[in-house]
Amino acid sequence: MCPADISEQQHAEAQGSPPIQCDACEAALQSATSQTVSFLLLDQLTVPVVGCEAHLERFATACGFTTDGTASLIEHRPAGGISCPSCQLTLTNPQQPLIPVQDGAVAPLACAEHQTELIGRFHTGLDTAQQLTASLDTVESATHD
Repeated sequence: MCPADISEQQHAEAQGSPPIQCDACEAALQSATSQTVSFLLLDQLTVPVVGCEAHLERFATACGFTTDGTASLIEHRPAGGISCPSCQLTLTNPQQPLIPVQDGAVAPLACAEHQTELIGRFHTGLDTAQQLTASLDTVESATHD
């Protein structure tokens, strides 16, 4: 399957919201409170996110492929707060889209504009990671032949 096909499949899954198989993600999403929210710091974005620790890390890692800096997750409210006023308001809205991450899911508690940006960066990061591993597999098989 080519990267474009995988990206389309993942986008379709995000639209259909497949069932979450990760109990930790399910619990985090069901009980999203200010104590269970993490914050993704990515370039100029500070976005609250909810999910289990493992899937949040995978999400941040994939998003990190789309930046020159680093994508960081912190467990406390950042000192500068959330700069986008619309993102600040989403903390009170429990209905947020889920982004499938392997067998779990992450919910970015962000405005529509920043949700779209994060989803795009996540999918671009997945495509980049796949291309990097495909390149490594090609190099390894060439050196073993």
